Amino acid sequence: MLLDALRSAPPGAHALVDGRRTISYGALPSLIQHEIEWLRGGGAERHALLADNGVPWALADLALHAGEMLSVPLPGSFTPAQMMHALDDAGVDAVLTDDATRAQTLLQGWRLDGASPVSGLHRFHRQLDLASRPVAPAGTRKITYTSGSTSNPKGVCLSGPALEAIAESVAGATRELSIERHLCILPLATLLENVAGLYAPLLRGATCVVPPSSVTGMSYGGLDAARLLGTLSREQPNSLILVPELLQALVIAAERGWQPPASLQFVAVGGAKVSRELLARADAVGIPVHEGYGLSECASVVCLNTPASRRAGTVGRPLPHVRVRVDAAGQVHVAGNTMLGYLGDPSRAPLDEIATGDLGTFDADGYLQLHGRIGNRFITSFGRNVSPEWVECEITQRLGGRPVLVYGESRPYVVAIVGASDQQSPDAAVEAAIDAANAALPNYAQVRHWARAPGPFTFADGTLTANGRLRRQEIHSRLDALLDDLYRAELAS
Repeated sequence: MLLDALRSAPPGAHALVDGRRTISYGALPSLIQHEIEWLRGGGAERHALLADNGVPWALADLALHAGEMLSVPLPGSFTPAQMMHALDDAGVDAVLTDDATRAQTLLQGWRLDGASPVSGLHRFHRQLDLASRPVAPAGTRKITYTSGSTSNPKGVCLSGPALEAIAESVAGATRELSIERHLCILPLATLLENVAGLYAPLLRGATCVVPPSSVTGMSYGGLDAARLLGTLSREQPNSLILVPELLQALVIAAERGWQPPASLQFVAVGGAKVSRELLARADAVGIPVHEGYGLSECASVVCLNTPASRRAGTVGRPLPHVRVRVDAAGQVHVAGNTMLGYLGDPSRAPLDEIATGDLGTFDADGYLQLHGRIGNRFITSFGRNVSPEWVECEITQRLGGRPVLVYGESRPYVVAIVGASDQQSPDAAVEAAIDAANAALPNYAQVRHWARAPGPFTFADGTLTANGRLRRQEIHSRLDALLDDLYRAELAS
């Protein structure tokens, strides 16, 4: 379906643009075919893609998809340990990268195997014992790794038809708009941007503008707002996909006098909860924002507000490729276009239902409103999943087991509250423990600020369970003002 759409677009129209290279629709199918031949000529069966946004990333990904080769996009935010886990877990035997120097440091024992004459990406290869390689479910086209809610992200196995079904749904949801130019801000290794920001615009013959992060200023470890605003003003896109933190940056800039591009028709926002107040502020400054909802296990987008069907405070109605229900306990379930399974687990039918772990309700008109999640995992306002136990363990093991609570739900970064004790660790010792923990964590899970709790966390005062686990909601409720102060400190500095 995707290749057919490329061939049917006006041949002179621009398909891919990154500021260094422009590819027309007329040239793109042939380039993809040549990339497929180069990839197959290397003899590898599973390719990982480790590169910044740009035409090279898009060409390689499209070739892997069209050539029905198994691919593993690697987020640049992963630590070296997480990257090696993904490579070994997926049994990858070739890595495509735009940074050979970095790859040589990361890929000890791998062999540099030339560069593509089409994409320009370098290929590193290794020999694997195929008998010991993990078996992927039949039909797996892409393995996307979760954003790292724990130290070892899980591989979600997705089929080609599942990815294209979502791209078709997203393209159809905005069909009445004149979207001729989509600007990719999120990393293309993010499944949402890959499917909804690359495949969907290409299906409708639009131009995908894919500048590198050095141009857009986008990073999960922080944002260069000036570069982002400059890119938007220069590129004048019709559509964008944002996480809440990026939307907030645009809203604040517009409230301070920056003029959002008049070309903007559709701004999708997802990845984490968006406050109604922020949505209202976006409307007030003329940013046409539409909240959506999805998850990797469902190959990305599940629900989406559209210009023809929009209700603030909800994530929209389900798109036509899925069926969504809410059970008696309030948990959201999705069926009809789901994963083939986690790598290493038993395979499952892609039409089977998935329990999402998200809590929600449908209103009378079929709009889905989300209310939170089952379990402790939180999602930062940059859309990154973080298991608090993971971060807390890294800190507490360096503080002699002292209870520590970390927090970051719908916030731009993670903060920590250190429980008080009779034998207080000096501030310098706490700082050293957090610094050492941060060195072992990816940037989106690192603790930016911390404070001491006014007292110890104990079973007697209701902040610990009988077996010593944190009662998170109770602590959040009691220390809400202290948590807020940790974020105000950043704004004031």
